[in-house]
Amino acid sequence: MKTLAVLVATILAAWQGIIWLSDIPPFLLPSPLAVAQALWLNRVEILRHAGFTLTEVVLGFAIGAAIGAALAVSMGFSARLSGVLRPILTFSQTIPVFALAPILTLWLGFGIAPKIAVTVLIVFFPVASAFLDGLSRTPQAALDLAHVMGAPRGRIMWHLRVPAALPQLATGLRLAAVYAPIGAVIGEWVGGARGLGALMIHANGRMKTDLVFAALLMLSLMTVIFARLVSLGLHRIWRRYGV
Repeated sequence: MKTLAVLVATILAAWQGIIWLSDIPPFLLPSPLAVAQALWLNRVEILRHAGFTLTEVVLGFAIGAAIGAALAVSMGFSARLSGVLRPILTFSQTIPVFALAPILTLWLGFGIAPKIAVTVLIVFFPVASAFLDGLSRTPQAALDLAHVMGAPRGRIMWHLRVPAALPQLATGLRLAAVYAPIGAVIGEWVGGARGLGALMIHANGRMKTDLVFAALLMLSLMTVIFARLVSLGLHRIWRRYGV
């Protein structure tokens, strides 16, 4: 924590020094003091937009994680289904989500739905990929013993493979928690009047770069806090169930 504080202080000092020693206009690079002032003066507006973005992040994360986990379990049950879906999942990741955002906005409108959809697209793959990898790494000796004892496939999945894959699932969820705000903001950039992404676009159009940086700072703080809460929640759940 102390090292992080020193690093942040050094970056801010260097940033302010560049502003003082150069002729960079404020609309290109505002000073840290100007950003702090914009954050304070516009705190009500920024918090209001942050609330909309957080709603999109939470809903998109929950839906995307549920879809990703369910897809991984389904593919773990069926080797044939896994063989069909794996190439499709891999191919889907070659398409930039930013390119899909305008299409989703066209289909779903300018409300909250396309923002949640973009977030779901970003979240579900790391969850599905990590969980499926964990399901495939169940110790073979344990699987052989379960088969010898006549355990049905469903019981093997839920009582052996899924518990063994929970650490990988947690890794995927932690990664997805960091990516989720990116999806929400991409959706807001493409279309919408609410959320931190929309605030950035509107502020940038009015040459209020200090407000853009203030909104970006709020987004960064929200991402760090959300990812930390997800990590703490997972730790508490795993500890409760002895994982």
